Amino acid sequence: MLSSRNDRVLQLRIHSPATRNSIGPAFFEAAGQALREAQGDPQIGAIVIAGHGDFFSSGGNLHQLAAMAGKTEPERLARLEIFHGLIRQIRRSGKPVIMAVEGGAAGAGMSLALSGDLLIASQGAFFTAAYVKAGLTPDGGLTALLSESLPRQLVTHLCLTGARITAERLHELGVVNELSNPGEAVDRAMELGRRLAAGPPRATARILQLCDSAVTADLDTQLGCEAELMVQSLGDPEAGEGIARVLKPRAG
Repeated sequence: MLSSRNDRVLQLRIHSPATRNSIGPAFFEAAGQALREAQGDPQIGAIVIAGHGDFFSSGGNLHQLAAMAGKTEPERLARLEIFHGLIRQIRRSGKPVIMAVEGGAAGAGMSLALSGDLLIASQGAFFTAAYVKAGLTPDGGLTALLSESLPRQLVTHLCLTGARITAERLHELGVVNELSNPGEAVDRAMELGRRLAAGPPRATARILQLCDSAVTADLDTQLGCEAELMVQSLGDPEAGEGIARVLKPRAG
């Protein structure tokens, strides 16, 4: 994994050119550590995750996965939990995580791409739940992440067939936030990251928490969450400064 910082945005790059940026325990652990450090660093306001070069990720390394056949089920589960731990970290991050997809995202790469708070993909990029082609089943929360946005029938079709779905189609369905020109997804993601990083950090973290909980919470539960966090926000100096900024032009 490659890591760099630009202004207040941390950029993490999957780096395995020989395997089209396949991902495995080494990446999961490195990315997880980087995210943990970012959470405690006030100089980082947003995170961008991308693939090195012109492809996001081909998913799990099949040679490594094939070797798991000789392991015990607890050993296989322990390996898988490293990946799932990273997905949980991304979803619970108090700082926006933006995925920048060039070329394609397959299998576990698709799971990773969908786990972010926001998703920018280049025109012509594709996504595929390719597990079935290798006789495997989805992991990394793929079925849950797809089901947040897509009808059950479409989720089932994508997972049973491994068919490609284009970035353009996912943009139409609201899964991809923005389409970029080819080669510009990372630049667009960094631009968005800088804009979000300039915002109020505690309000941003509360909004991320609300948007995540809203997926599964009923109305009464979500109203309770909104009330709790609004009460906190109203007593936060961030709100006092923000309200003053909004009112100042009116007063002028």
